[in-house]
Amino acid sequence: MKIKDIRLIPLVGATPDGGWQEGDGEDDNLHTLVEVITDEGVVGLGSIFTSAKLSEGALGVLRPMLIGESAIEPVRVCEKLHQTTFWQGRGGSITHFISGIDIALWDIFGKVTKQPISRLLGGRYRDKIKPYGSLIMQEPDIFPARLEAAVERGFQAIKIGWGPFGRVSDKMDEAIVKTARETVGPDVELMVDAGGSDRYWPHGYKWALQTAKMLKQYDVVWFEEALRPDDLQGYIKLTENAPLPITSCEVLTRRQSFMPWIEQRAVDYIQPDVTKVGGLSEEYRIAMHAYDHSILFVPHGWNTAVGLAADLQLVAAVPTARWVEYITPAPYVEDIVAEPFTLDADGLLTIPEAPGLGVKWNSDGVKAHSGMELTPSDL
Repeated sequence: MKIKDIRLIPLVGATPDGGWQEGDGEDDNLHTLVEVITDEGVVGLGSIFTSAKLSEGALGVLRPMLIGESAIEPVRVCEKLHQTTFWQGRGGSITHFISGIDIALWDIFGKVTKQPISRLLGGRYRDKIKPYGSLIMQEPDIFPARLEAAVERGFQAIKIGWGPFGRVSDKMDEAIVKTARETVGPDVELMVDAGGSDRYWPHGYKWALQTAKMLKQYDVVWFEEALRPDDLQGYIKLTENAPLPITSCEVLTRRQSFMPWIEQRAVDYIQPDVTKVGGLSEEYRIAMHAYDHSILFVPHGWNTAVGLAADLQLVAAVPTARWVEYITPAPYVEDIVAEPFTLDADGLLTIPEAPGLGVKWNSDGVKAHSGMELTPSDL
C-alpha cells in the first residue's frame, strides 16, 4: 500500500478564547488537519499545530519523499523525513508537519491491521484514563461560571492556565486559585499552568518558587510552565525545591530535545505535544525514555480531536500514564467527531479500541470550520 496524495485542511475561526494574542495565527488558523491518501483507498487523518501556510511550505519540501512511499511503515517513513530535512529545520514547521503525517500513517496502519494504535505500539495497559478539563483562567469575579460548567460536564480534574495569571499581581494569582478551589471543591484535582512560553514572560526562579508554595496551600496537583521554555537550569533548580510537581516541555520538538530534560530531571512530569513533537512515533519514544527515568508522561493536548485521539492511544500504551488533556469547551474537539467523547460516572474516558485512532469523524463538522470535506476512506 503506497501513499498516493496528501491533503491539508486548515481549521479556522474557533480557537479557544483567552489564550492567544492578536497575530498568533493568520485568520485564527493555528491548527491544520492532514489526510494521507493511499493508492488502495484507505485514508489516514493527522493534526498539525501549525498554520496552513507553513504546512503548505513543509508539504512542498516533503511531498517528493512521501508520494509512492509505504503507507504502513510510519516509524521508518517519518524517520526518513527527519533525517533528510535536518538542514531545513530540526524543529518548527517541518517537524510539526511531520507530526501530522506520522499520526495519519499510524491511523492507516491500524486500519489495515484492524488494530488500535495502542496495541501496535506494544499493548494496552488500560482501557480508561482520567481527562483533565483544560481551560483559560479569568478574573475571580467571572471565573466560577467556566469552572462550574466543567464540573457539570463530569470532569474530576481541571487545569486552569494563562489568562491574567502571572501577568497582573501575586494577589490576583492567589485570588484566581482560591476561587477555583472553592468553586470545584476539595475532591476535584486542580492543576495550574502559568503559561511561561507566552511572549515576553517576565518571571524567573524566585517568583516560580514562591508561587509554587502558594499553590501547594490549595492542594494543586502540579505547576506547569512556571519559567521560560528553554530555561533548563531554572527548571532543574525549581523541580528540586518546589513543594509540588513541576511540568513543562510542550514547545519542544523531536525526542533528542527532550533527552537533557529527562536525564537531568528538570521536570517531574513531561508534556510533549503529539501534533508538534514529530507524532506518535516520537512521543512514544519520549514517554518510554521518561518512564525509564521515573518521570511521568502527561501529553500536552491543546489542539484538536485528532490530537486527543492520538493521546488516548499513547496513554493506553504507556505503563504509568494517569491523565490526558481535554480542552473544554473546544469546537475543534467536539465538532469534528461523529460521536462525542463522554465521561463516565468516575470522570474517566474510555480509550477507543477500534482500528487506528479508533474515532469516527464528522465531515460536516470539519467542513463548518474549514470549508472542506474529509476524503472518504475504504477502511
